[in-house]
Amino acid sequence: MIQLENVSKRFGGLTAVHNCSFSIPTGQITGVIGPNGAGKTTVFNMIAGLLQPSSGQIFLDGEDITSLPAHKRQSKGLYRTFQLAHEFSRMTVVENLMVAADSSIGENVFNAIFRPSIFQKHEHAAYDKAMETLRFLEIEKLQDELAGNLSGGQKKLLELGRTLMQTPKVILLDEIGAGVNRSLLSKIAVKIQQLNDDFGYTFCLIEHDLDYVSRLCDEVVVLAQATVLTTGTIDKIKRDERVVEAYFGGGKYEGAHA
Repeated sequence: MIQLENVSKRFGGLTAVHNCSFSIPTGQITGVIGPNGAGKTTVFNMIAGLLQPSSGQIFLDGEDITSLPAHKRQSKGLYRTFQLAHEFSRMTVVENLMVAADSSIGENVFNAIFRPSIFQKHEHAAYDKAMETLRFLEIEKLQDELAGNLSGGQKKLLELGRTLMQTPKVILLDEIGAGVNRSLLSKIAVKIQQLNDDFGYTFCLIEHDLDYVSRLCDEVVVLAQATVLTTGTIDKIKRDERVVEAYFGGGKYEGAHA
C-alpha cells in the first residue's frame, strides 16, 4: 500500500531521515518503532504530505505521490492521526465527525441557501454515518459532549472516528497510546484489530510500547540514527541485538515499555 524508496529529509545541515526504504503491506498492521530522535515522526509527516522529502520517492498503491500535498493524498485514501489530538474543542463529538464526512456538498453555501433539500439530505446522511461510527467505537453516549471535554483516550478514539467518516485505504496512527490510560488503550487496540480483520483496513502506527506493538502488528520497521535498522516480525525484532542496543543500551527486553 505504501512504499518508500531511499527517502531522505534534511533540515539545513541536519539529516533527520537518511535513505529510508520500507513498505507497508496492504491489509496489514505495520509498526514503526525506534528510540527518540530516530526520525519516526519525520517519516510519518513525509508519508502524509506535511513534509516534502529532500530526496527519494513515496508511492501509494503503486502511484508516485512524492510531490502531492497532504489534501491530495487524503483524497486518494491516505489518512493520519496525531500524537496530540486535533479535535474541534468547542464542537460536540458528533459534530466533529460530521465535519469529516466524505462529501463537499455542505461546504458550499449555495447548496445551503438554494438547494436545501440536497443539503439536508447530506446532513442527515452525515449524522447517520457519525452515529454509526460512534456506536462502533462505543462512545455514542458522548455524542453531545464538547470534544474539548473528552479524556485523552476518548480524543484518540474521536480522531480514529474522523478517519472512518471517509473511505481510507491506509491510516497512519502517530503514538495512539500517548496519554491514554491502559483500559482505553486496550479498547483502542480492539477497534484497530477489528477494523483490520473485518474490513481489511491497512494501518501503520508509531508506538513506543513494544507490548502494544506485539499485540497489534504483523511486521515492524525499526528506525535508528535516521535510517532503517531492520524490519521483521516482533519476535525477530526482540531477538535482534542491534535493536536491543538501540533501545536498551544492551539490556535484555523483558516486556518493558520502550
